Amino acid sequence: MTGPRRLSIMGSTGSIGTSALAVVEHANAMAADPVFEIDTLAAGRNVDLLAQQARVFGARLAVIADETQHGALADALQGTGIQTAAGEDAIIAAAARPVDRVLAAIVGIAGLPSTIAAVEAGNSIALANKESMVCAGPMLKALARRKGVEIVPTDSEHNAMFQVMERREDVDKLILTASGGPFRKSSAAALKSVTPKQALAHPRWNMGDKISIDSATLFNKGLELIEAAYLFDMPEDKIDVVVHPQSIIHSLVAYRDGSVLAQLGNPDMRTPIAHALTWPDRRQPAGVEPLDLVALSQLDFEPLDSIRFPAIDLCRTALRHGKGAPTVLNCANEAAVAAFLAGNSRFLDISWVVEMALDRFVSGQMANQSCDSLDSIMAIEAEAMRLTRALLAEALTRSEGV
Repeated sequence: MTGPRRLSIMGSTGSIGTSALAVVEHANAMAADPVFEIDTLAAGRNVDLLAQQARVFGARLAVIADETQHGALADALQGTGIQTAAGEDAIIAAAARPVDRVLAAIVGIAGLPSTIAAVEAGNSIALANKESMVCAGPMLKALARRKGVEIVPTDSEHNAMFQVMERREDVDKLILTASGGPFRKSSAAALKSVTPKQALAHPRWNMGDKISIDSATLFNKGLELIEAAYLFDMPEDKIDVVVHPQSIIHSLVAYRDGSVLAQLGNPDMRTPIAHALTWPDRRQPAGVEPLDLVALSQLDFEPLDSIRFPAIDLCRTALRHGKGAPTVLNCANEAAVAAFLAGNSRFLDISWVVEMALDRFVSGQMANQSCDSLDSIMAIEAEAMRLTRALLAEALTRSEGV
């Protein structure tokens, strides 16, 4: 393509959004002519950082989800010519503005409406919001096909698969790698007393709170398994997970001829983001240190311990059941993580709440409800939250009885 690529970033103040803007800044600084230009930046509540980003990158529009912060945003951008808006409807409208690529990086199911709006508008998607694919994968892919829209995986693992995927029909299996999180060597007994501070201390990646807790429980890898199944039309029994503490190999694709292709790189989200923002035209320098294999000297792999970390098996169960089960699993996990971070539940309660919510949903009246619209998915989310609130109250009672 000629001229700069126009981008909108949904979730610009989070870890993915700030990494993406670092990629934009570096690429533009390295090139004779601008590689990227920013149309829209959207954030949740961090109005100060959003205003700063909008000024630095010359955004046309800045949107804050928290409507109470609109005045502050407008004041901060007064005289710049940058338009402002606020509220969830404004986020959705912003995602529909015509651009070359929308980076979908709003964390959680909250990012789903804007992702759908972007696809509906015919915008190509760099998908960093795994929950959109987990909760609405079949619907989102069908919509993208109808609209002729590309969905480019941006999570490091799925972007790695995307980079080394040749003919899908020749693929034997997909292999996700997991760092193992901060409790890779912790005993089952030690996990009973884990604190939020301990769980947030990821050994390899610098991420937001929710994703860091998901990494500690390994739910992030389970959600990635569901996402990979939908993105690449792969049955769950053809997706393996191995622990790889160095986080250098981000994923592997095994082919029926016995060959295995892997994507390697230092653990830095700027690499997959740069690829996803520019694909298929070119690769841009991202400011990431090149991989030094001699200094690295070795790569280690370990089997997954599904007894200490049941999250991946729970995600496999949800995927096998299909329909609304992955949405319920995702919503129960989001609520349980929030309760843990708030000090209202224990670390091991997260997996227990998700397991029980999933069990109660699949035996209930909504188990076979279709997921072919945003309204139907939101109805399932409401049911998931009803189940989860009751289970979190039960978990609190259980902990008080210990």
